[in-house]
Amino acid sequence: MKSKLLSTAVFSFGTWIFGAGSVFAADQLPVDTGTTAWMLTSTALVLLMVPGLAMFYGGLVRTKNVLGTMMHSFVAISIIGVLWAVCGYALTFGENILGGWVGWNSDYFLLRGIDESIVNGVPEYVLAMFQGKFAIITPALISGALAERVYFKGYTLFIVLWFLLVYCPLCHWVWASDGWLFNSGAAGVIDLAGGLVIHVSAGFSALVVALYLKPRVGYPRTTINPNNLVMTLMGAGILWVGWFGFNAGSTVQSGLDTARALTMTQISAASGALTWMLIESIAFRKVTSLGFVSGILSGLVVITPAAGVVQPVGALALGAVAAIACYYALQIKMKLGYDDSLDCFGIHGVGSGLGVLLLSFFVRDSWMQAADAKMAGWNAWQQLFVQLKGIGATILLASVGTWLICIVVDKCLGFRIDEENELQGLDQSLHGESGYGLIFPDSRM
Repeated sequence: MKSKLLSTAVFSFGTWIFGAGSVFAADQLPVDTGTTAWMLTSTALVLLMVPGLAMFYGGLVRTKNVLGTMMHSFVAISIIGVLWAVCGYALTFGENILGGWVGWNSDYFLLRGIDESIVNGVPEYVLAMFQGKFAIITPALISGALAERVYFKGYTLFIVLWFLLVYCPLCHWVWASDGWLFNSGAAGVIDLAGGLVIHVSAGFSALVVALYLKPRVGYPRTTINPNNLVMTLMGAGILWVGWFGFNAGSTVQSGLDTARALTMTQISAASGALTWMLIESIAFRKVTSLGFVSGILSGLVVITPAAGVVQPVGALALGAVAAIACYYALQIKMKLGYDDSLDCFGIHGVGSGLGVLLLSFFVRDSWMQAADAKMAGWNAWQQLFVQLKGIGATILLASVGTWLICIVVDKCLGFRIDEENELQGLDQSLHGESGYGLIFPDSRM
């Protein structure tokens, strides 16, 4: 009898608990499961780009630096991942402070105020994590310019300061609802997935870092060959796949605009790769794998700001123009002699900068018609002026901020590694490891 009464009580209590839970859930804003599923997928795809970037960069350096170079990408996942949760989301998407220089929202500090928040049918946690992956990969891109010649401790301090002083303010200007570039002109600056925020800022920061650090020992007199182009090819393939989440996920929906952004991403990347192949075929009568992946990246970075507003003809044109421009940017680098080790500026700065500007002339009519009424009479040249303002502000902040950060890092921890350790290689001198087989300095081990 007691057992039966206990069972009945437990059943009644459980019914009350689950019933209360159902009522509570019904009181919340409804979750759009389709869009949420896509945003979860996109978040994972963007994170996948970090190991893809590590492979891409790791294959391009010398054997003695492969692990040190890959660590530059991977360590950003932990450092920026923590900073984003603690204060990055608040600084970026909070309300204007300091005259609009950056944002702040105490509810976003440690993400403590978004535990039950649903935004446009998507849990805000998902949106915060999606944006956080952008914040992670951006300083990792810069590492391509300083490969093979910096202290690991100096690099970690560099990305902390760069994230706080360059990335967060710029992201707030461009993507926050009260950011001054977001509200510039009739349509605001157009930057779907980070042409300005990610690629132009990283590209010009990379140029500044390369100039500040000066060339690697022996560069350009000594030929510096990639250690593993197979790994670079695989890294480029992973980046291409991840870019679908990067661009199509930035529509923050799962519908027509998402399909458009994904399609334009594919077309532009293919156009860039094909154009680079044609250039090499004409110039050298052979196609290189390194040239092919460079063409892929040029097509991907140029469409990043534009994928939400152009049509296929625009994606084809942008991919081809970017490949031509980036190809010659790399040729000019060789003549000028600055050591942007893995061509971050030549690809990301030049390619995405072109996309930011040229998208003005390929904006689809339906996008213009769907825009706010104040777009009436707006034309490509007026939008180009807004885009120019955005790229000018980005270059100024990234260049000046990066130069000052380099000085601080150099004074505090040291940035450029000493010649002896550079010649030994980062893997052994800084990490005590070898990328291809375990080699211990002490033969007794």
